[in-house]
Amino acid sequence: MQTKALPGFRDFYPADLALRAHIFQTWRTVVTRYGFEEYDGPPLEPLDLYTAKSGDEIVGQLYNFTDKGDRQVALRPEMTPTLARMVAARANGLKKPIRWFSIPQLFRYERQQRGRLREHFQLNCDLIGEAGPLADAEMMALAVDVMREFKLGPDDIRLRVSDRQILNILLLDAGVTQAQLPAAYAAVDKFERLEWEVTSRPLEEAGASKAVIKEVQKIAGYVEPDNVMSYLQRIKGPLREEALIAGARLKETLDAIDKMELGGFVDVELRIVRGLAYYTGMVFELFDKALSFRAIAGGGRYDNLLQGIGGVDLPALGFGMGDVVLAELLKEKGLVPADASSVDVFLAFITPEDLPHVLELAHQLRHAGLRVEYALSPQAVGKQLKLADARNARLAVMLGPDERARGELVLKDLRGKAQETVSQGSAVDTIKARLHG
Repeated sequence: MQTKALPGFRDFYPADLALRAHIFQTWRTVVTRYGFEEYDGPPLEPLDLYTAKSGDEIVGQLYNFTDKGDRQVALRPEMTPTLARMVAARANGLKKPIRWFSIPQLFRYERQQRGRLREHFQLNCDLIGEAGPLADAEMMALAVDVMREFKLGPDDIRLRVSDRQILNILLLDAGVTQAQLPAAYAAVDKFERLEWEVTSRPLEEAGASKAVIKEVQKIAGYVEPDNVMSYLQRIKGPLREEALIAGARLKETLDAIDKMELGGFVDVELRIVRGLAYYTGMVFELFDKALSFRAIAGGGRYDNLLQGIGGVDLPALGFGMGDVVLAELLKEKGLVPADASSVDVFLAFITPEDLPHVLELAHQLRHAGLRVEYALSPQAVGKQLKLADARNARLAVMLGPDERARGELVLKDLRGKAQETVSQGSAVDTIKARLHG
């Protein structure tokens, strides 16, 4: 019998699940502040929902099979196709812009590496039906605010922003042909990770001159808004009007971020390309500042995707934020919450005759909303208190024949070690006051 989880899959022991719950709760807290509504879809979808978006080559990365109805199906590797299908089904009845989010579990049959497993949970946020730059700023702000809620500041994380439309304009203006654009994008995308001589080789093989390749290298190195704006303003000829419009849009987006007092988190870097071919405008990736981890989140504008998958012509943008890299970062920064108490109160009894009174008090405390545990068999008080410590209980109640005869019980603070005698009639109110005081 297999005694371990499958490669790339995780067991969530209580402490692990507590961290996951903390991440999920934080995600939901922030995105609902932005007016987003939660949705979900099936974890199993028709295979062609994914091949229609990403091509047949994606099949090698999927958990796919033929079901008992002879249908080709796959465990969902991402949420956007499901979103497109659901929006398309009710597009006319949905109030625009649509603000939806989900926290699906996703599956990809990929090589395991740090920060990437074969399953993970992901926050997906999408804003559909708004084409303007304020929508771009809204999604960037949301990604940053999620990080701020985890107590991560601009010295911890950076939102690296680019624009596919602007990059396209600059590359064409530099002399890259339409046929050479894929090679140019690939070179820019790998600018940080490999030597330029290596990354630019496909561009050279595609027929680009040394002068053009040098211009592409220069474009990949632009990391300041002023550099990008000045370059766009110098463009002449048929691309000039498009360049000025794109530059004005980027400026409006960044100005809005500054007004939200979040500009200190944002870097404009044209080298951020995003590997997915369907992005049409603003793109971003969220990294730890030291670049010690994979991207925490990534996304952008994909105005043509809903038309291609669902047959609905609506502008859209969104991002995904996975739990694996985020959890690693929180651990490195010491921002994992302390283990929550499994119980608030542990009830200890001296003799078997005390047990009916313990059961009655346990019911009263649980009815009052408190987490309560007691020993399920007679045992020494010392052993019971050891179990209370193991459960990280805040308070212990000790009840024996003498206390019952006086109508009292002993209340012990297991952290401060102080103890007091309490009337049994006021025990529930007193215990609640001590826990919340």
